[in-house]
Amino acid sequence: MYFSLWPGRPYPLGATWDGKGTNFALFSEHATGVELCLFDQKGRETLLELKEVTNFTWHGYVPGIGPGQRYGFRVHGPFAPEEGHRFNPHKLLIDPYAKAIDGDVRFGEEIFGYCWSDPSQDLGFSDLDDAHLVPKSVVVDESFDWEGDELLQVPWHETIIYETHVKGFTKLHPEIPPRLRGTYAGLAHPAAISHLQSLGVTAVELMPIHHFLAYPGHLVDKGLKNYWGYDSLSYLAPYSGYSASGSLGQQLREFKQMVKALHNAGIEVILDVVYNHTGEGNHMGPTLSLRGIDNAAYYRLVDGNCRYYMDFTGCGNSLNVRHPQVLKLIMDSLRYWVLECHVDGFRFDLASALARELYAVDRLAAFFDIIHQDPVIADVKLIAEPWDVGEGGYQVGEFPLLWSEWNGRYRDTVRDFWRGEDSRMAEFAYRFTGSSDLYQFNGRNPSASINFITAHDGFTLYDLVSYNEKHNEANGEDNRDGESHNRSWNCGVEGETDNLEVLRLR
Repeated sequence: MYFSLWPGRPYPLGATWDGKGTNFALFSEHATGVELCLFDQKGRETLLELKEVTNFTWHGYVPGIGPGQRYGFRVHGPFAPEEGHRFNPHKLLIDPYAKAIDGDVRFGEEIFGYCWSDPSQDLGFSDLDDAHLVPKSVVVDESFDWEGDELLQVPWHETIIYETHVKGFTKLHPEIPPRLRGTYAGLAHPAAISHLQSLGVTAVELMPIHHFLAYPGHLVDKGLKNYWGYDSLSYLAPYSGYSASGSLGQQLREFKQMVKALHNAGIEVILDVVYNHTGEGNHMGPTLSLRGIDNAAYYRLVDGNCRYYMDFTGCGNSLNVRHPQVLKLIMDSLRYWVLECHVDGFRFDLASALARELYAVDRLAAFFDIIHQDPVIADVKLIAEPWDVGEGGYQVGEFPLLWSEWNGRYRDTVRDFWRGEDSRMAEFAYRFTGSSDLYQFNGRNPSASINFITAHDGFTLYDLVSYNEKHNEANGEDNRDGESHNRSWNCGVEGETDNLEVLRLR
């Protein structure tokens, strides 16, 4: 199939349809060449070389193509892992600015940039093509009739947050039609909304809905799938697996319909966002997007040994928030979800990792500066998970103005108080009255503290009153995963019981 290619524009990044054609733009500082890959309905690939480069952005305009067009990139450059470069044009790459992706990455040795057959070495170049295993980015029509919908801006002191999972919350609800269970449309269904209203919550905090790696290798070997979604692959695309629509790119429209329905019910939408790492993992991970686009720019590499990644997250890599393009990607993502999708706020996973300028967590980091100066992001709810797994990463009470924090000290103190453990009354008094010892010194008010008892880490509220020990046997991790010190109490019987006295106590 023949396509014309015009010079196009370097901004905005990603694929932008204007009604007559689509502009494509991709940032890569160290690439020597970029090919736009267009796929027809039968999966046949057409390569168009992007010859225009402006400020390290490779761009081109293709007239006549629009919503539903599937595409990807192949990026040329040095394959020199010890120098931090892992370019491999045999690997089809997901657009980091894609607004929709047409499915999940399928596992196979082809998705690795190195010779996967020798897993002890990541230095050998792989010439296996992986286009049949990698999902395609999709050009979308971003128009949507919001019918006057606006951000709700519920005051912090009136905010009650319900953390939930799009699929898990709706999958077993008997009043949601089976075809909508596990989807954005299911969460927008009147039965789901009625339940949320009955709880009295003012906001849902959705566990990650950014498109993520659903089948990492270690889970494929166990016949399992990534349920939680904390391995992002694209920060502007809602996960396709939560869409009830089978049409290409319609997950974006379905997500917007969900937000509008929740807003109509007076419920805010907060997204759990994972900007600290991606699903590509460490040096032994697959090449799916950023690693193949420009590994040295997008990831935080070990100084003096660029083959390896700094890992403040426990997930194999850390995004390089010291690089202007990485900050731009994060900010473009945040603004997109607010301006185009009407999201009311964000909870930042392992937020301390985003504030590491050199190694230590820095309250004056560029990440904080740029958010404080942004008129869009500074006006929505910003919630930090104020820790990471690196040295000095526990930063409860240390985030700057505008930020609220998951108050882990509140969680632990109230759990101990509730179960009758020995605890200092002064500590409980501080937590119960707003934790002024943590937040007052820099002018923050009690709403800086997100007072929570349970979340997706560790026990649910049901588990908290049902188990003294964790029992994570079903996921193949031999009960090694998750927090072992949950400050829980089983009320006399470990696990399920018919004892009415124990049930009343719980």
